[in-house]
Amino acid sequence: MDTARRRVTILGSTGSIGTSALDVVRHYPDRLEVVGLAAHSNVDLLADQVREFRPRHVAVADRGAARRLAGLLPDVAIAAGPEGLEEIAGAPADVVLCGMVGAAGLKPVLSAIAAGNAIALANKEPLVMAGPLIMERARARGVHVLPVDSEHNAIFQCLQGHRVEDVQCIHLTASGGPFYGTPRESLAGVTPAQATRHPTWNMGAKISVDSATLMNKGLEVVEAMWLFGLPLEKVAVVIHPQSIVHSLVEFTDGSILAHLGLTNMKFPIQYALTWPDRVPEPMGRLDLTTMRELTFAKPDFAEFPCLAYAMEAAHTGGTAPAILNAANESAVAAFCKGQIEFLRISDVVRGVMDDCPVAQDVTLESVLEADGLARERAGQWMAALGV
Repeated sequence: MDTARRRVTILGSTGSIGTSALDVVRHYPDRLEVVGLAAHSNVDLLADQVREFRPRHVAVADRGAARRLAGLLPDVAIAAGPEGLEEIAGAPADVVLCGMVGAAGLKPVLSAIAAGNAIALANKEPLVMAGPLIMERARARGVHVLPVDSEHNAIFQCLQGHRVEDVQCIHLTASGGPFYGTPRESLAGVTPAQATRHPTWNMGAKISVDSATLMNKGLEVVEAMWLFGLPLEKVAVVIHPQSIVHSLVEFTDGSILAHLGLTNMKFPIQYALTWPDRVPEPMGRLDLTTMRELTFAKPDFAEFPCLAYAMEAAHTGGTAPAILNAANESAVAAFCKGQIEFLRISDVVRGVMDDCPVAQDVTLESVLEADGLARERAGQWMAALGV
Protein backbone atom coordinates (compact mmCIF):
# COMPACT_ATOMS: atom_id res chain seq x y z
CA MET A 1 0.00 0.00 0.00
CA ASP A 2 1.29 3.49 -0.78
CA THR A 3 1.87 6.17 1.82
CA ALA A 4 -1.53 7.81 1.21
CA ARG A 5 -4.27 6.79 3.61
CA ARG A 6 -6.64 4.19 2.24
CA ARG A 7 -10.18 5.56 1.93
CA VAL A 8 -12.71 3.22 3.54
CA THR A 9 -16.51 3.12 3.35
CA ILE A 10 -18.23 0.90 5.93
CA LEU A 11 -21.68 -0.48 5.23
CA GLY A 12 -23.23 -1.69 8.47
CA SER A 13 -21.07 0.54 10.65
CA THR A 14 -23.16 0.05 13.81
CA GLY A 15 -23.11 -3.75 13.72
CA SER A 16 -20.46 -6.07 15.15
CA ILE A 17 -18.34 -6.03 11.97
CA GLY A 18 -18.70 -2.29 11.51
CA THR A 19 -17.76 -1.36 15.07
CA SER A 20 -14.77 -3.72 14.92
CA ALA A 21 -13.70 -2.14 11.65
CA LEU A 22 -13.82 1.31 13.20
CA ASP A 23 -11.62 0.05 16.03
CA VAL A 24 -9.12 -1.05 13.39
CA VAL A 25 -9.24 2.42 11.82
CA ARG A 26 -8.58 3.95 15.24
CA HIS A 27 -5.44 1.82 15.53
CA TYR A 28 -4.13 2.90 12.11
CA PRO A 29 -5.07 6.57 11.57
CA ASP A 30 -2.00 7.04 9.38
CA ARG A 31 -3.12 4.26 7.02
CA LEU A 32 -6.92 4.32 7.02
CA GLU A 33 -9.47 7.09 6.55
CA VAL A 34 -13.25 6.68 6.85
CA VAL A 35 -15.00 8.39 3.94
CA GLY A 36 -18.42 6.75 4.21
CA LEU A 37 -20.63 5.26 6.93
CA ALA A 38 -23.97 3.51 6.52
CA ALA A 39 -26.30 1.76 8.96
CA HIS A 40 -29.81 0.38 9.05
CA SER A 41 -31.50 2.21 11.95
CA ASN A 42 -29.19 2.63 14.97
CA VAL A 43 -29.00 6.39 14.56
CA ASP A 44 -27.69 7.22 18.03
CA LEU A 45 -24.54 5.15 17.53
CA LEU A 46 -24.24 6.25 13.90
CA ALA A 47 -24.42 9.90 14.96
CA ASP A 48 -21.54 9.34 17.40
CA GLN A 49 -19.53 7.64 14.64
CA VAL A 50 -20.16 10.49 12.20
CA ARG A 51 -19.07 13.05 14.79
CA GLU A 52 -15.86 11.12 15.46
CA PHE A 53 -14.82 10.15 11.92
CA ARG A 54 -16.44 12.96 9.90
CA PRO A 55 -17.09 10.93 6.73
CA ARG A 56 -17.98 12.62 3.46
CA HIS A 57 -20.93 10.30 2.87
CA VAL A 58 -23.59 9.00 5.28
CA ALA A 59 -26.55 6.72 4.57
CA VAL A 60 -29.35 5.13 6.59
CA ALA A 61 -31.39 2.27 5.11
CA ASP A 62 -34.50 2.93 7.21
CA ARG A 63 -36.11 6.17 6.02
CA GLY A 64 -37.67 7.02 9.37
CA ALA A 65 -34.30 6.52 11.06
CA ALA A 66 -32.70 8.71 8.41
CA ARG A 67 -35.06 11.53 9.35
CA ARG A 68 -34.15 11.10 13.02
CA LEU A 69 -30.45 11.21 12.16
CA ALA A 70 -31.00 14.41 10.19
CA GLY A 71 -32.43 15.93 13.36
CA LEU A 72 -29.31 14.92 15.29
CA LEU A 73 -26.90 16.06 12.55
CA PRO A 74 -28.59 18.97 10.77
CA ASP A 75 -25.42 19.95 8.90
CA VAL A 76 -24.78 16.48 7.43
CA ALA A 77 -26.20 15.32 4.09
CA ILE A 78 -27.82 11.91 4.61
CA ALA A 79 -28.79 9.46 1.88
CA ALA A 80 -31.87 7.41 2.80
CA GLY A 81 -33.39 4.07 1.88
CA PRO A 82 -31.92 1.10 -0.01
CA GLU A 83 -30.91 3.39 -2.87
CA GLY A 84 -29.00 5.47 -0.33
CA LEU A 85 -26.87 2.43 0.49
CA GLU A 86 -26.21 1.91 -3.22
CA GLU A 87 -25.27 5.57 -3.57
CA ILE A 88 -22.74 5.52 -0.74
CA ALA A 89 -21.29 2.18 -1.90
CA GLY A 90 -20.62 3.71 -5.29
CA ALA A 91 -19.04 6.91 -3.93
CA PRO A 92 -15.25 7.21 -4.40
CA ALA A 93 -13.35 4.92 -2.01
CA ASP A 94 -10.40 2.58 -2.11
CA VAL A 95 -12.29 -0.19 -0.36
CA VAL A 96 -15.91 -0.71 0.66
CA LEU A 97 -16.35 -2.95 3.69
CA CYS A 98 -19.72 -4.66 3.47
CA GLY A 99 -20.68 -5.64 7.01
CA MET A 100 -24.43 -5.70 6.45
CA VAL A 101 -26.57 -8.73 7.21
CA GLY A 102 -28.52 -10.65 4.61
CA ALA A 103 -29.65 -10.06 1.06
CA ALA A 104 -29.74 -6.27 1.55
CA GLY A 105 -26.02 -6.21 0.77
CA LEU A 106 -26.37 -7.45 -2.81
CA LYS A 107 -27.17 -4.22 -4.66
CA PRO A 108 -24.68 -2.08 -2.68
CA VAL A 109 -21.91 -4.60 -3.49
CA LEU A 110 -22.77 -4.40 -7.18
CA SER A 111 -22.80 -0.59 -6.98
CA ALA A 112 -19.35 -0.56 -5.38
CA ILE A 113 -17.99 -2.87 -8.07
CA ALA A 114 -19.51 -0.74 -10.83
CA ALA A 115 -17.68 2.27 -9.35
CA GLY A 116 -14.39 0.37 -9.32
CA ASN A 117 -14.17 0.22 -5.53
CA ALA A 118 -12.49 -2.82 -3.99
CA ILE A 119 -14.77 -4.93 -1.79
CA ALA A 120 -13.95 -6.21 1.69
CA LEU A 121 -16.78 -8.70 2.06
CA ALA A 122 -18.06 -9.77 5.47
CA ASN A 123 -21.64 -10.07 4.21
CA LYS A 124 -21.67 -13.61 2.75
CA GLU A 125 -25.24 -13.53 1.42
CA PRO A 126 -24.51 -11.51 -1.77
CA LEU A 127 -22.02 -14.15 -2.98
CA VAL A 128 -24.39 -16.93 -1.95
CA MET A 129 -27.22 -15.36 -3.92
CA ALA A 130 -25.32 -14.15 -6.97
CA GLY A 131 -21.75 -15.42 -6.87
CA PRO A 132 -21.32 -15.80 -10.65
CA LEU A 133 -22.68 -12.32 -11.29
CA ILE A 134 -20.56 -10.61 -8.63
CA MET A 135 -17.30 -12.29 -9.57
CA GLU A 136 -17.86 -11.75 -13.30
CA ARG A 137 -18.49 -8.04 -12.78
CA ALA A 138 -15.52 -7.74 -10.42
CA ARG A 139 -13.21 -9.35 -12.99
CA ALA A 140 -14.54 -7.08 -15.72
CA ARG A 141 -13.85 -3.97 -13.62
CA GLY A 142 -10.54 -5.25 -12.24
CA VAL A 143 -11.94 -5.05 -8.70
CA HIS A 144 -10.57 -7.12 -5.82
CA VAL A 145 -13.09 -9.00 -3.68
CA LEU A 146 -11.31 -9.48 -0.35
CA PRO A 147 -12.85 -11.90 2.18
CA VAL A 148 -13.44 -10.73 5.75
CA ASP A 149 -15.15 -13.83 7.15
CA SER A 150 -12.51 -15.39 9.38
CA GLU A 151 -12.61 -18.71 7.49
CA HIS A 152 -12.35 -17.23 4.02
CA ASN A 153 -9.80 -14.69 5.11
CA ALA A 154 -7.74 -17.59 6.47
CA ILE A 155 -7.98 -19.45 3.16
CA PHE A 156 -7.07 -16.26 1.31
CA GLN A 157 -3.95 -15.87 3.45
CA CYS A 158 -2.95 -19.52 3.06
CA LEU A 159 -3.24 -19.23 -0.72
CA GLN A 160 -0.91 -16.24 -1.02
CA GLY A 161 1.95 -17.34 -3.29
CA HIS A 162 0.18 -20.56 -4.32
CA ARG A 163 -1.79 -21.58 -7.40
CA VAL A 164 -5.44 -22.53 -7.08
CA GLU A 165 -4.68 -25.35 -9.52
CA ASP A 166 -2.54 -26.96 -6.81
CA VAL A 167 -5.36 -27.06 -4.26
CA GLN A 168 -6.73 -30.50 -3.44
CA CYS A 169 -9.31 -29.23 -0.96
CA ILE A 170 -10.02 -26.32 1.35
CA HIS A 171 -11.31 -27.15 4.83
CA LEU A 172 -13.62 -24.58 6.42
CA THR A 173 -13.61 -24.94 10.19
CA ALA A 174 -16.81 -24.68 12.24
CA SER A 175 -17.09 -24.45 16.01
CA GLY A 176 -20.32 -26.44 15.90
CA GLY A 177 -22.17 -23.64 17.65
CA PRO A 178 -23.70 -23.75 21.15
CA PHE A 179 -25.50 -27.07 20.60
CA TYR A 180 -22.70 -29.21 19.21
CA GLY A 181 -22.97 -32.67 20.74
CA THR A 182 -26.56 -32.12 21.89
CA PRO A 183 -29.05 -34.64 20.43
CA ARG A 184 -31.35 -32.96 17.94
CA GLU A 185 -34.48 -34.12 19.77
CA SER A 186 -33.35 -32.11 22.80
CA LEU A 187 -33.42 -28.81 20.92
CA ALA A 188 -37.17 -28.33 20.50
CA GLY A 189 -37.39 -25.76 23.30
CA VAL A 190 -34.30 -23.75 22.42
CA THR A 191 -34.81 -19.99 22.89
CA PRO A 192 -33.31 -17.18 20.79
CA ALA A 193 -31.14 -16.20 23.77
CA GLN A 194 -29.68 -19.71 23.90
CA ALA A 195 -29.16 -19.93 20.15
CA THR A 196 -27.29 -16.62 20.01
CA ARG A 197 -24.90 -17.56 22.83
CA HIS A 198 -22.01 -18.55 20.58
CA PRO A 199 -19.25 -20.44 22.42
CA THR A 200 -16.22 -18.75 20.83
CA TRP A 201 -17.24 -15.73 18.70
CA ASN A 202 -19.08 -12.50 19.48
CA MET A 203 -21.44 -12.05 16.53
CA GLY A 204 -24.81 -10.57 15.64
CA ALA A 205 -28.06 -12.46 16.25
CA LYS A 206 -28.67 -13.72 12.72
CA ILE A 207 -25.15 -15.07 12.20
CA SER A 208 -25.18 -16.64 15.67
CA VAL A 209 -28.41 -18.52 14.92
CA ASP A 210 -26.97 -19.61 11.57
CA SER A 211 -23.94 -20.94 13.46
CA ALA A 212 -26.24 -22.88 15.78
CA THR A 213 -27.92 -24.59 12.81
CA LEU A 214 -24.63 -24.80 10.82
CA MET A 215 -26.39 -22.95 7.99
CA ASN A 216 -23.65 -20.36 8.39
CA LYS A 217 -21.09 -22.96 7.34
CA GLY A 218 -23.24 -24.07 4.43
CA LEU A 219 -23.46 -20.50 3.19
CA GLU A 220 -19.69 -20.23 3.57
CA VAL A 221 -19.23 -23.28 1.35
CA VAL A 222 -21.09 -21.53 -1.47
CA GLU A 223 -19.19 -18.32 -0.81
CA ALA A 224 -15.85 -20.14 -0.92
CA MET A 225 -16.64 -21.75 -4.27
CA TRP A 226 -17.00 -18.32 -5.87
CA LEU A 227 -14.26 -16.53 -3.98
CA PHE A 228 -11.61 -19.09 -4.85
CA GLY A 229 -12.97 -20.55 -8.08
CA LEU A 230 -13.27 -24.09 -6.71
CA PRO A 231 -15.87 -26.80 -7.40
CA LEU A 232 -18.02 -28.10 -4.57
CA GLU A 233 -16.02 -31.32 -4.27
CA LYS A 234 -12.95 -29.29 -3.29
CA VAL A 235 -14.67 -27.50 -0.38
CA ALA A 236 -15.15 -29.36 2.91
CA VAL A 237 -16.38 -28.55 6.41
CA VAL A 238 -14.68 -29.77 9.58
CA ILE A 239 -15.88 -29.24 13.15
CA HIS A 240 -13.21 -27.56 15.29
CA PRO A 241 -14.77 -26.48 18.62
CA GLN A 242 -11.77 -24.44 19.81
CA SER A 243 -12.01 -21.99 16.84
CA ILE A 244 -8.22 -21.51 16.87
CA VAL A 245 -7.56 -22.95 13.40
CA HIS A 246 -9.63 -20.66 11.20
CA SER A 247 -9.37 -22.86 8.10
CA LEU A 248 -6.92 -25.02 6.16
CA VAL A 249 -5.74 -25.53 2.59
CA GLU A 250 -4.76 -29.02 1.46
CA PHE A 251 -2.56 -29.15 -1.63
CA THR A 252 -2.19 -31.88 -4.24
CA ASP A 253 1.18 -32.96 -2.82
CA GLY A 254 -0.41 -33.77 0.54
CA SER A 255 0.79 -30.65 2.35
CA ILE A 256 -1.73 -28.76 4.50
CA LEU A 257 -1.39 -25.11 5.47
CA ALA A 258 -3.46 -23.94 8.43
CA HIS A 259 -4.22 -20.44 9.63
CA LEU A 260 -4.28 -20.02 13.41
CA GLY A 261 -5.21 -16.94 15.39
CA LEU A 262 -7.22 -15.43 18.20
CA THR A 263 -11.00 -15.43 17.90
CA ASN A 264 -11.21 -11.73 17.17
CA MET A 265 -12.78 -10.40 13.96
CA LYS A 266 -10.50 -7.37 14.05
CA PHE A 267 -7.66 -9.49 12.66
CA PRO A 268 -9.31 -10.50 9.36
CA ILE A 269 -10.81 -7.02 9.03
CA GLN A 270 -7.36 -5.50 9.48
CA TYR A 271 -5.83 -7.80 6.86
CA ALA A 272 -8.57 -7.06 4.33
CA LEU A 273 -8.31 -3.30 4.81
CA THR A 274 -4.50 -3.16 4.64
CA TRP A 275 -3.83 -5.97 2.11
CA PRO A 276 -1.36 -6.64 0.54
CA ASP A 277 0.59 -5.20 3.48
CA ARG A 278 0.92 -6.79 6.89
CA VAL A 279 0.96 -4.19 9.63
CA PRO A 280 2.14 -4.40 13.24
CA GLU A 281 -0.85 -5.28 15.42
CA PRO A 282 -1.74 -3.84 18.82
CA MET A 283 -4.54 -6.30 19.61
CA GLY A 284 -2.74 -9.25 21.17
CA ARG A 285 -1.21 -12.50 19.96
CA LEU A 286 -2.03 -16.18 20.14
CA ASP A 287 0.04 -18.01 22.75
CA LEU A 288 0.51 -21.55 21.43
CA THR A 289 1.60 -22.81 24.84
CA THR A 290 -1.91 -22.20 26.18
CA MET A 291 -3.48 -24.48 23.58
CA ARG A 292 -4.27 -27.69 25.48
CA GLU A 293 -5.93 -29.42 22.51
CA LEU A 294 -7.03 -28.82 18.95
CA THR A 295 -9.68 -31.31 17.83
CA PHE A 296 -11.39 -31.92 14.50
CA ALA A 297 -14.43 -33.98 13.52
CA LYS A 298 -16.73 -34.55 10.57
CA PRO A 299 -20.09 -32.74 10.72
CA ASP A 300 -23.21 -34.84 11.26
CA PHE A 301 -25.60 -33.91 8.46
CA ALA A 302 -28.52 -35.62 10.20
CA GLU A 303 -28.00 -33.48 13.30
CA PHE A 304 -27.49 -30.34 11.18
CA PRO A 305 -29.84 -30.64 8.18
CA CYS A 306 -29.36 -26.97 7.23
CA LEU A 307 -25.77 -27.76 6.29
CA ALA A 308 -26.97 -30.61 4.10
CA TYR A 309 -29.52 -28.34 2.41
CA ALA A 310 -26.85 -25.73 1.69
CA MET A 311 -24.59 -28.36 0.12
CA GLU A 312 -27.54 -29.49 -1.98
CA ALA A 313 -28.17 -25.92 -3.15
CA ALA A 314 -24.47 -25.52 -3.98
CA HIS A 315 -24.61 -28.70 -6.06
CA THR A 316 -27.79 -27.60 -7.87
CA GLY A 317 -26.40 -24.13 -8.61
CA GLY A 318 -28.25 -21.41 -10.47
CA THR A 319 -30.71 -19.62 -8.20
CA ALA A 320 -30.93 -22.50 -5.71
CA PRO A 321 -28.54 -20.79 -3.23
CA ALA A 322 -30.62 -17.59 -3.45
CA ILE A 323 -33.75 -19.60 -2.62
CA LEU A 324 -31.97 -21.29 0.27
CA ASN A 325 -30.73 -17.97 1.63
CA ALA A 326 -34.11 -16.21 1.43
CA ALA A 327 -35.90 -19.10 3.13
CA ASN A 328 -33.31 -19.18 5.89
CA GLU A 329 -33.37 -15.41 6.45
CA SER A 330 -37.16 -15.51 6.78
CA ALA A 331 -37.14 -18.48 9.14
CA VAL A 332 -34.35 -17.13 11.35
CA ALA A 333 -36.10 -13.75 11.63
CA ALA A 334 -39.29 -15.51 12.71
CA PHE A 335 -37.38 -17.63 15.25
CA CYS A 336 -35.66 -14.56 16.72
CA LYS A 337 -39.11 -13.01 17.22
CA GLY A 338 -40.32 -16.14 19.00
CA GLN A 339 -42.73 -17.01 16.19
CA ILE A 340 -41.39 -20.47 15.29
CA GLU A 341 -39.41 -23.10 17.15
CA PHE A 342 -35.70 -23.56 16.55
CA LEU A 343 -36.11 -26.92 14.83
CA ARG A 344 -38.66 -25.43 12.45
CA ILE A 345 -35.98 -23.32 10.76
CA SER A 346 -34.74 -26.31 8.78
CA ASP A 347 -38.33 -27.41 8.07
CA VAL A 348 -39.11 -24.04 6.48
CA VAL A 349 -35.91 -24.11 4.41
CA ARG A 350 -36.64 -27.62 3.18
CA GLY A 351 -40.21 -26.78 2.25
CA VAL A 352 -39.26 -23.62 0.35
CA MET A 353 -36.48 -25.40 -1.55
CA ASP A 354 -38.97 -28.06 -2.62
CA ASP A 355 -41.56 -25.45 -3.66
CA CYS A 356 -39.46 -23.01 -5.68
CA PRO A 357 -38.26 -23.59 -9.25
CA VAL A 358 -34.54 -23.07 -9.92
CA ALA A 359 -33.28 -20.96 -12.84
CA GLN A 360 -29.77 -21.82 -14.01
CA ASP A 361 -29.10 -18.40 -15.57
CA VAL A 362 -27.89 -16.19 -12.71
CA THR A 363 -28.78 -12.57 -13.46
CA LEU A 364 -29.75 -9.81 -11.06
CA GLU A 365 -33.34 -10.18 -12.22
CA SER A 366 -33.46 -13.97 -11.80
CA VAL A 367 -31.84 -13.76 -8.36
CA LEU A 368 -34.24 -11.08 -7.10
CA GLU A 369 -37.21 -13.00 -8.51
CA ALA A 370 -36.06 -16.19 -6.77
CA ASP A 371 -35.45 -14.27 -3.55
CA GLY A 372 -38.92 -12.72 -3.59
CA LEU A 373 -40.70 -15.99 -4.36
CA ALA A 374 -38.76 -17.84 -1.66
CA ARG A 375 -39.69 -15.25 0.96
CA GLU A 376 -43.34 -15.49 -0.09
CA ARG A 377 -43.28 -19.27 0.17
CA ALA A 378 -41.46 -19.08 3.52
CA GLY A 379 -44.27 -16.90 4.81
CA GLN A 380 -46.80 -19.48 3.65
CA TRP A 381 -44.91 -22.30 5.34
CA MET A 382 -44.67 -20.38 8.59
CA ALA A 383 -48.37 -19.52 8.42
CA ALA A 384 -49.06 -23.24 8.14
CA LEU A 385 -46.94 -23.72 11.26
CA GLY A 386 -49.16 -21.27 13.11
CA VAL A 387 -47.10 -18.04 12.94
